[in-house]
Amino acid sequence: MSISTTTLRSQLHCVFNLKRHLVLVSAYRREVITSAIMDDLEIHIRRVCEMSDVGVLEFSGETDHVHILLALHPSVMPAKLVNSIKTLTSRRIRKDHWETIKTQLWGERFWSRSYCVLSVDDGANTEIIKRYIQNQTWPS
Repeated sequence: MSISTTTLRSQLHCVFNLKRHLVLVSAYRREVITSAIMDDLEIHIRRVCEMSDVGVLEFSGETDHVHILLALHPSVMPAKLVNSIKTLTSRRIRKDHWETIKTQLWGERFWSRSYCVLSVDDGANTEIIKRYIQNQTWPS
């Protein structure tokens, strides 16, 4: 079995290629994600990921959820990354868009407490996931 070196990242003592497909759902599965909120979510998520040495390979979503294809460093714990993403984006969206969403959400929660994270391998599977994320219907 041969491994293409173009898909591998390396650092001081390791070589790696770790990808995860992350799905975050709005609280109560409410359709609160507008185009403006989606744009802001992407900005904030990319910022959190950049600070955590995580690449965002693809980002999209619909009115009640987002999909993110991530390239992780081995030292990144997915649960901590998700917590950081959800905490920061929830605060920012509530701060900047509360008037738009307050009638559809109760309390201060923007995201559902749960999330989905899936391992993604290289090759066709990654391309299929990327196309799936790209084909989400961006809110209008």
